[in-house]
Amino acid sequence: MSIDVTDATFEADVLQRSMTTPVVVDLWAPWCGPCRTLTPILEKVVGETNGKVALVKINVDENPQASQAFRVQSIPAVYAIDKGEVVGNFMGAQPEAQVRAFVGQLMGEAVGDEVASLVARGDEESLRKALELDPGAKTARILLARILVEDDRSAEAIEVLTAAPEPDPEIEAVLEVVRSAALPESAQAEIDARLAELLPTVKGDDDARAEFLSLLEELTTGNPDLAASWRRKLSTQLF
Repeated sequence: MSIDVTDATFEADVLQRSMTTPVVVDLWAPWCGPCRTLTPILEKVVGETNGKVALVKINVDENPQASQAFRVQSIPAVYAIDKGEVVGNFMGAQPEAQVRAFVGQLMGEAVGDEVASLVARGDEESLRKALELDPGAKTARILLARILVEDDRSAEAIEVLTAAPEPDPEIEAVLEVVRSAALPESAQAEIDARLAELLPTVKGDDDARAEFLSLLEELTTGNPDLAASWRRKLSTQLF
């Protein structure tokens, strides 16, 4: 949610507010096509900060003093204000990824401190909140997976680990352990053997096909590569 700022309210809504909350200033005009493209993206991304960053809009046609304060040459123009100082800016419509990076930098240490605090609490709710704030928080992801495994929720733990935004050797190692615990090798071997028995009958036998699919889902938990291989064999058998 953004607020419209005028020359008269600039001091209070931008400068004073920035002393406690970083402010993103969107300088625009009704006739500006790129402005209409950029503003919804800004509103979405800043809105996701849940009040940690504020968004204000300034119509440059109606508020010349405010626009002159930024020495605007073209619009859309976006400025980040923190503690009364300009700490970043960009010109022109930008894709969401770049806007997200811009706002993320503005949040900076505040988000990092909150994530660290949530990780220190160590409970499931706090760890999930930490991952919402920072999907790359590896420690939070691993600790949450361990909690879920201890609560006999290995499938959820696997989902948490596989949702990591970047490949990471430590997360991969934990994932391997979780998969093995969820479905030991002996159980995988039993499923593998049963799938081999069922495969020739799946095309004409509904019960056999249902059992095959159920076993595939179970196998996916512990050995997704083997499960994928059996899915390809099933596809060949059926079609």
